[in-house]
Amino acid sequence: MTDHSEDNVVFDLARFDEYREDNRREVKTAKENIPVSLWDTYSSFSNTYGGVIILGVKERKDGSWYTTGLKNVSKQRKQFWDTINNKTKVSINLLTEKNLETYEVNGDVIMVIYVPSAPRVIKPVYINNDLFGGTFKRDGEGDYHCTELQVKAMLRDQTEETYDMKVLTNMSLADLNYETVHSYRTRHQLLHGGHPFEGYTDEEYLRSIGAAAFSDEDGKLHPTGAGLLMFGNEYNIVRQFPEYFLDYREMLDPTIRWTDRVQSSSGDWSGNLCDFYFRVYNKIQKDLKVPFSMAGGDRIDDTPVHKAVREALANCLINADYFGKYGVLIKKENDVLTLENPGCIRVGKKQMLLGGISDPRNKALMKMFNLINIGERAGSGVPNILQTWDREEWVTPEVDEQYHPDRTVLRLSFRRKSDDHPDNAAETTQSTTQSATQSKTTQSGIGTTQSSNTKGNRTPVANAYTLLDAELSIINLMKKHPEYSQSGIAKELQMDLNLVKYYVRKLRQMGAISREGTSRSGFWKVNI
Repeated sequence: MTDHSEDNVVFDLARFDEYREDNRREVKTAKENIPVSLWDTYSSFSNTYGGVIILGVKERKDGSWYTTGLKNVSKQRKQFWDTINNKTKVSINLLTEKNLETYEVNGDVIMVIYVPSAPRVIKPVYINNDLFGGTFKRDGEGDYHCTELQVKAMLRDQTEETYDMKVLTNMSLADLNYETVHSYRTRHQLLHGGHPFEGYTDEEYLRSIGAAAFSDEDGKLHPTGAGLLMFGNEYNIVRQFPEYFLDYREMLDPTIRWTDRVQSSSGDWSGNLCDFYFRVYNKIQKDLKVPFSMAGGDRIDDTPVHKAVREALANCLINADYFGKYGVLIKKENDVLTLENPGCIRVGKKQMLLGGISDPRNKALMKMFNLINIGERAGSGVPNILQTWDREEWVTPEVDEQYHPDRTVLRLSFRRKSDDHPDNAAETTQSTTQSATQSKTTQSGIGTTQSSNTKGNRTPVANAYTLLDAELSIINLMKKHPEYSQSGIAKELQMDLNLVKYYVRKLRQMGAISREGTSRSGFWKVNI
């Protein structure tokens, strides 16, 4: 008997009596001939996660199986191979002899066909020479016809050049929001001082990061799909991506539908990915109760949890299919953060959890996020999130792939595993409670506020992203009001004066700003 390694997890002959039909197993009677419905299932398994089709078996009303057997195995094997190699019936044959096994169960001969998941570059697998009418996917116990939207999504995913690299010849660079572009450039410069891109014009810069490219049609510079998504205005983005929609909801009070909301279509901000990312991340991270460490007398607030949340949010935006229905949805509840994006997982759920393979749906977007230190390129994002949650002893994150339409959902729970344990009702001693309270000052959570205290008057150093937001706020204010004093800046930004002085000193040391004239009658000069 051939060893199908991980396929044997899907079908093990010794467990025959335990099995039921599900999203990886399908039984068919097939007493004398190969049933026509087998090819629907072949298409659906190929386009989803693979599975086994078992011939010579019937399902009882209670879902259990019993054997009916095959009358002429050699004839049916030939019938199977003749059909699967017929291009007018099946678009591609993914199988070899090792994918088909026969067994004897209860005196009956059955045939087990191991169908692998097709590589992304050859999906969709379809039947009857009908791309849109003969493409199936598997959901639960059944095969269903893919919609035209799902078929087109698979076709887009075939190419190595992702759709966000496409040059949008019907748009010009004037269609981009340059306030967002300049904010992004400032972040990039603060993180990577002296980078070769610093001296570029905006047009040169946008081309270098993949946000713009020359068209073969007219030889002019136009935005790419990624450039429009990252830096465009919502009313221009939807011209190219009609289903584009970004939605963030805070749902912290059960008596109110939501306590805060950010929508790309609200009209009071740009509605692009770059601005959405930072608006949403700042709302999420402000309620993370963070542990802290000391470095050189300064407090460091960036934690593995913050990094994991940034990774999750970036992954959601980078891997979204912006032609897919219902858009991106981020929901923040008291103890759960849910991130949903249109589109299935290109590498498959299993590989996504294992990591090691990076296959983003939007490669140019990934590059842009990577340039400002957001996201991973090595396919380690989700494994890193899982490891972080495991270290925190929180409930394991859930990855869910949905269909009708295709969506990927990541749920990050901030509850401890022990809180969900049935034996957790036992009372703890006072010493245990005190110990837990002390350890909780080094634990992250959501929907809570900072409870840790430090001795002395150390200057707090926020994590890189909070720090950048504070620095950018100061720089932007100095551009508008170069005459403001540091106390004036603190008042305008509602920031502690000592923090303002710390950031100003840091920005001056970096050369990002300088002071002209005296402290009383001078003004600030922004150098970036």
